[in-house]
Parts: sequence; structure tokens; C-alpha cells
Amino acid sequence: MPKTQNSGKGNAEARILASAAGMFANFGYNGVSTRDIAAGAGVNEVTIYRHYSRKRDLYVAVLDAELQQVKLRGDRLARIAEARDAKTALARTFELIWATLSNRQDLLRLMQYCSLEMGDDIDPLLRKHLGELVEVIARYLEPWVSKGELRCSSAKTLVLSLVAIILSHRTLHRLFAGDGSSPEALFKAYAELSAPE
Repeated sequence: MPKTQNSGKGNAEARILASAAGMFANFGYNGVSTRDIAAGAGVNEVTIYRHYSRKRDLYVAVLDAELQQVKLRGDRLARIAEARDAKTALARTFELIWATLSNRQDLLRLMQYCSLEMGDDIDPLLRKHLGELVEVIARYLEPWVSKGELRCSSAKTLVLSLVAIILSHRTLHRLFAGDGSSPEALFKAYAELSAPE
């Protein structure tokens, strides 16, 4: 009998996380109540507070679960290492970051809402999961930066700029360009500044 109860508890928690992930990604932290999440998960609100003492703790758990799914593909890293020039290395770096993050739309939206609605105390969680991604990719670009073939202060700053392009391209283009330009168009403009012919 206890085995059934434990699996039910885990099932309730999984449903809570799934409901919260979808709602937080679509409406942000402030746009969702625990009552909404409970209804979406098919539990009562008290059940949420048994697992997470605050709504913020639930948001952090959702963000942590989404960030744990981010994985770099070795074949794409190898393509950066095989690049013959800085412009190709930069383009392949963008492709890697785009392939890693773009298929995780909920994560991208959670990170956008996080930056707008949450405090600095979330930063260590983001650094923990995304820091390795940034550091690894930066090591592949460092030779081009140190030779002066990529114009930037550091390879890490360059990688962070590419991540920022991916995170913000839709919002910026909707607000300012209105033409639905792709992140590739933003990258191309950025690449012309960073990697001269």
C-alpha cells in the first residue's frame, strides 16, 4: 500500500511541475496563480504547498528542471574546432547555441520572464546550468579572439552576446522591426561587426 501512495505523490508532483512549466512559460511568474497551476495539474492548491512552500520555490524547480535538459552536442562543438577562419567559427558557434536553445522554447520564455520578474537570487541557478555551456563554447572561440580575428573583449562575452540574440530576437523584432526577421539575420549583422572580412 505505501508503494502506491508514494507513486501517487510523485505523480502529483510531476503533474504540478508540468502544469507550472507550461503556465509560467506562457504567462510568466506574475501572470499565474498557484490556484491556476493546481487546476491544471488536477490537484488542490494545498498539494502544491506540500511540495513547495512558496510559489517562487515552484518556479525555481521548474526552471531547474528545464535547465537540466540543456545539453551540448559534441558533433557541433567539433565543427567549431574544425573551422578554418574566424567567421566560420562564429557562424558554427551560433548554430550550436541556436540548436541547443531554440528547441527549448519553454526554457527561453522562462529565462525571459525570469530576467524581468525574478531577483538576482536566481542567478546562481542560471550560472550553474548555463555557465558550463558558455565556458565550453568560449574555449573553442578563444584562439580566434586571442589572434584578434574576432573583435571582442573575451570569448565568453561573445558567447553571451550570441545567447542574448537568441533570447531576445523575437521581442526586439516584434517591437522595432515588425518584419519577423529571423535570429539568423540578427546574427549576420552581428557577425559582420565581430568578424571582419
